[in-house]
Amino acid sequence: MRTWSFAKGHGTLNDFVLIKDRSGMLNPSADDVRFLCDRRAGIGGDGFLRAVKAENMPEWTGPGNMWFMDYRNSDGSVAEMCGNGIRVFARWLAEEDLATGDVIQIATRAGLRQVTMRRDGRITAAMGVPQWDPAQTWVRLGSREYAGHPVDVGNDHCVVNVSEDELAHLDLTGSLELDRVRFPQGANVEFVVDLDQTHVRMRVLERGVGETMSCGTGVVAASLDLKQRTGSDATIYTVDVPGGTLKVGFDPTGEASLTGPAVIVARGEVTLPDA
Repeated sequence: MRTWSFAKGHGTLNDFVLIKDRSGMLNPSADDVRFLCDRRAGIGGDGFLRAVKAENMPEWTGPGNMWFMDYRNSDGSVAEMCGNGIRVFARWLAEEDLATGDVIQIATRAGLRQVTMRRDGRITAAMGVPQWDPAQTWVRLGSREYAGHPVDVGNDHCVVNVSEDELAHLDLTGSLELDRVRFPQGANVEFVVDLDQTHVRMRVLERGVGETMSCGTGVVAASLDLKQRTGSDATIYTVDVPGGTLKVGFDPTGEASLTGPAVIVARGEVTLPDA
């Protein structure tokens, strides 16, 4: 039997199990991740965050003296980036004295990301320069087909604009199909309602997870989609998700930032089943 120390945290109710593995020796399997994220048999979470020194991650080619956020979806699959997860990750690093100062550099599969701890308790994460595709693609939910725009936020998204009534009554437990030519590895799908030119309400189906209460990269994707569709020149956008509200900023270069809460709610030890 293996016993690991863990923490549990969330950002706008998008929740994660966190493990410290400085030297990259734990090597969690997909089965381990599924167990840890199981809400009945394990701890429960939408995803898994492992803190590894970047020098111990073979896929990282940058400076090795920072922490790498190894993010996995709850089904055990590897993902590139998580906007809520990186804020929770930074909060945990700070509380564990694994990082100091108001600005923390974190390595991810989507590249280097800078996280800033704000005096009001919120955390701002730099999210890179997301890319919006004006050519629409399709998603099929149950028997209904929707048009949407692809957005790359370091991971793939498809943003679908719907009415207020549709959003409220969408059954996101049904089967989802994507254009596999456009999204060969799958994608997160955001269903959004425009409230005005800088404000949307959103529900999301995360790849490898299902519907979640929030998705940070999805919030960025929805904000960029709103900005591009409406021609807005605003620099700050508001996105309401079932788990709360997040803010997205865009600087003149197109770099996006994501601001919102992140809290650690539990720490303990967990015994994993035999491999």
